[in-house]
Amino acid sequence: MNTFDFLDIANMICPERDGVIFEGKRFTYGELYQRVTKLAHALRDMGIKKGDFIGMLQVNCNEYVEVYFATALLGGVFVPLNFRAKGEELEYMINKAEIKMLFVGKRYIEVIDSIKGMLPTVRYYIGLETQEDGPVLPYEKLLGNVKKEEDLRADIEDDDLTILMFTSGTTGRPKAVPLRHDSFVSYALNDAEPASPETEERCLLAVPFYHVMGLQSLLISVYAGRTIILMRQFDTKEWFEIAQRWRIERTILVPTMLKRIIDDPDFGKYDLSSLKVITYGAAPMPFEVIKKAIELMPNVWFFNGYGQTETAATLTVLGPLDHKIEGTEEEKEKKWKRLRQSIGRPMPDVKIRIVDEQGRLLPPNVVGEIQAKGPRIMKEYYKDEERTAKTFTDDGWLRTGDMGYIDEDGYVYLTGRVDDLIIRGGENISPEEVEEVINSHPKVEESAVIGVPDPEFGQQPIAFCVLKENATAEEIIEYCRERLSPFKRPRGVIFVNELPKNSLGKLLRKKLRERYQNLKIA
Repeated sequence: MNTFDFLDIANMICPERDGVIFEGKRFTYGELYQRVTKLAHALRDMGIKKGDFIGMLQVNCNEYVEVYFATALLGGVFVPLNFRAKGEELEYMINKAEIKMLFVGKRYIEVIDSIKGMLPTVRYYIGLETQEDGPVLPYEKLLGNVKKEEDLRADIEDDDLTILMFTSGTTGRPKAVPLRHDSFVSYALNDAEPASPETEERCLLAVPFYHVMGLQSLLISVYAGRTIILMRQFDTKEWFEIAQRWRIERTILVPTMLKRIIDDPDFGKYDLSSLKVITYGAAPMPFEVIKKAIELMPNVWFFNGYGQTETAATLTVLGPLDHKIEGTEEEKEKKWKRLRQSIGRPMPDVKIRIVDEQGRLLPPNVVGEIQAKGPRIMKEYYKDEERTAKTFTDDGWLRTGDMGYIDEDGYVYLTGRVDDLIIRGGENISPEEVEEVINSHPKVEESAVIGVPDPEFGQQPIAFCVLKENATAEEIIEYCRERLSPFKRPRGVIFVNELPKNSLGKLLRKKLRERYQNLKIA
């Protein structure tokens, strides 16, 4: 089984059901299937074949869904690109993946046009939302030229690559994570029921598809035959209006989105009575936020999913019963603790262990590194043997980079990170990447970047700078604004005489975090 089968099954079981709804456009599963196969024919006629890499630079839209499944049908590899990335970042990712065809949203044509000369592998640029031929070929014109109907299904193995996803780590450049068909098939078979003519459900997706949580949610929703209502980008008022209009039953959110929803003064003005399930993840959930959400929506089933890009998303789940604070006083106390810190229990196809620095297995309730194993976990970073060797143990366990413990009931708890990764609103920020930009400023001698707690985004990046000559915080921030994605830009700058280092000159970010852990951002 491969991921194209998800759409194939939905088309066979419920072809007349709305599959995707996006900004006034509605496509049944039958219509979606026809558009996907048309697109696949067009791509094949342009020379796209099994193993070719197809890039997408756009916000969520129906074309995003179509391009992924057309790529999967041909046995190609889909590369979702972060639409917040700057030209230099995009250049690196496109060349790393050796993308052959790039689909580009209208607002991103300018940045792509500025780096075209540095993208030797890209043969075709396809424009989304464009009507006339120009620097890119219009998407709908591409579909309109197709008249063929023969079966294009490639010979796809479970182990074949289907997605190459970039994720920022703690070592500068984004890591390229290859995810295989079986990574998503395994999750679908363990977590969802396939499409059924008797079961209909409307799901609102606002998490961006360049994030593994967003793309995983899309694929599982198609497998389950849900009606998917897409948001271009999350906006609180629009989310309320869509949820009310379409009587949404399920949605997937990052903690920042959920906080904005429940804190909105108009929350009580909208009818959300149809909502049954909220899945959240991608970043730590502040306890005050989930507590308030449960109080405001007592009839909703909440699921907290923990995972990584390297694991094709979910490793553990804190389920709805764990969000219901009921039972004896002892049971309630346990549930409150789990709600504050636990990420739940492992999925059926996942193994989790806690080890010390020497790799020795630790007993319950002892903190160590969380390591994972299972069929959904990537086998290696793409063309990066050094990172792969550092990420996997000799016996094949993935080092997640998170610290935690398992209690006597099998619940996993997070206590911190092994590395210095900053997670802002579900987006990973590499301190080294930001420091590299700051250190290139002519007035900066050196810098260090850490994450400080933030009630809305979880964490915010703050920079500490040692100067060569006088500069202002605004000057440093503006310099970063021009060179980094918006979410990576420091939200504050603190000038210091020196940075904490060990005897070998290694930067000690831990010292900065300990000193500034209660820092409040204005």
